[in-house]
Amino acid sequence: MNNLPIFVFIIILQSLILSSSCLYQNSSHNILQDSSPFPSDFLFGTASSAYQYEGAFLTEGKGLNNWDIFTHENPGKIRDENNGDMAVDQYHRFKEDIQLMTSLGVNGYRFSISWSRVLPRGRFGGINYSGIKYYNRLIDALISRGIKPFVTLNHLDYPQELENRFQSWLSPEMQNDFGYLADICFKHFGDRVKHWTTLNEPNQQIILTHLKGTFPPSRCSLPYGNCSQGNSEREPFIAAHNTILAHAKAVHIYRRGSLALWCKHHGLNPLAIPSQIEKLQRELNLFIPIDPIIYGKYPKEMVNVLGSALPRFSRKEMENLKQLRLDFIGINHYTSYFIQDCLFSTCNAGDGASKAQGFALKLDRKGNVSIGELTDVNWQHIHPEGFRKTLNYLKNRYHNIPMFITENGFGDLQKPETTLTELLNDTKRIQYMSGYLDALQSAMRDGANVKGYFAWSLLDNFEWLYGYKLRFGLFHVDYTSLKRTPKLSASWYKNYIGEHIRRKYY
Repeated sequence: MNNLPIFVFIIILQSLILSSSCLYQNSSHNILQDSSPFPSDFLFGTASSAYQYEGAFLTEGKGLNNWDIFTHENPGKIRDENNGDMAVDQYHRFKEDIQLMTSLGVNGYRFSISWSRVLPRGRFGGINYSGIKYYNRLIDALISRGIKPFVTLNHLDYPQELENRFQSWLSPEMQNDFGYLADICFKHFGDRVKHWTTLNEPNQQIILTHLKGTFPPSRCSLPYGNCSQGNSEREPFIAAHNTILAHAKAVHIYRRGSLALWCKHHGLNPLAIPSQIEKLQRELNLFIPIDPIIYGKYPKEMVNVLGSALPRFSRKEMENLKQLRLDFIGINHYTSYFIQDCLFSTCNAGDGASKAQGFALKLDRKGNVSIGELTDVNWQHIHPEGFRKTLNYLKNRYHNIPMFITENGFGDLQKPETTLTELLNDTKRIQYMSGYLDALQSAMRDGANVKGYFAWSLLDNFEWLYGYKLRFGLFHVDYTSLKRTPKLSASWYKNYIGEHIRRKYY
């Protein structure tokens, strides 16, 4: 292997998936026939994130975060020129939303901490105890309903103060700020929260923030993106390096319960002639490498190719990384691609075709054959078999370490002519979830050690650059009244949980 590019490097962050012990909370439910592959302690839940859900812009001491600034100063970057100032107002409506979760029969809820709500200026200001109080109330309300809180420390948003002072993830100072956030959260919530995640999809985050520059702080360079600042050939490595070490810092602070880092992983089907498959597979195997955890250093191929662009771990950092145990893997999975190795053939320009993106071109079709049913969302294709292959790949490569499916869902792109009836009668989402959950069951029957499934998402919400035009919710949200209305998929998911899970009785 002579080339190990940035796309592969960024996904190294997926290997930092840590835990110590998993404690599961169970509630009474329907008894399932013995043929179900789901164990009695399997977690079914829904997922969310702070900026996409909470709203309450600058309410009760919250500070400005990077997405507040980005959406306010660059409204044209968002498809509907909107922002998360209100979002779905879960800050004020969390009790109502927990009732919706209860109606579904879920026993897990994944949400994130708004960094700027707890620490409005990071280390450079005081703790906002109104924010602490909000999360305490949310956590207590979930537990009172038998719903396990899965808490993500950072889901893309962070105090703008940290960007202004030292350019956030481009500075090692961000490691200290993240460690400070983790320590505060562990101290205030750790007596009840036993499942923590550090950073959501850092592999995807770095690509969008420092390679393509479509997400704040919008740093990139040609040909990857046309930003006013940044260097796509160098800065993503620096940001990713600091993310790895920030995660490690949080792990060393935390000593109880489960701690993980969630990653985004697409199913990848090799597109190559037989003589090239083995070499291509070796390259694909590096998409989720364990080397930094086991050896405390990057693979030698990365060092050879990237040279001075690749930051180095100090001796102490190497030793700290070696101490990080890999106990379970969290996977965000939505779609699959054909993958063409551009080292062996001439590739047209596209996502992944360059050295910096992996020399591994992602394609949604091979000739006239589509990877799966194409959708109105240009990056999402329905291909459940890719999900099964992904789980079996992870099972085989990583000695069947326990896995959680932390995000999986289907997006409806709302068009001007789309009616409310069409949005509520979301049969395509049911088809998608049914197919992917069947694939999950198949993988579990193959032996994959999967411990939980979290649907994205409980509610329609602010979907980043799509604004409110892309709807992933099991419940429809009227963005004028904020009324929640169950879609057909909510009833389907409720029935699915009831039919496929048997819970232990106390």
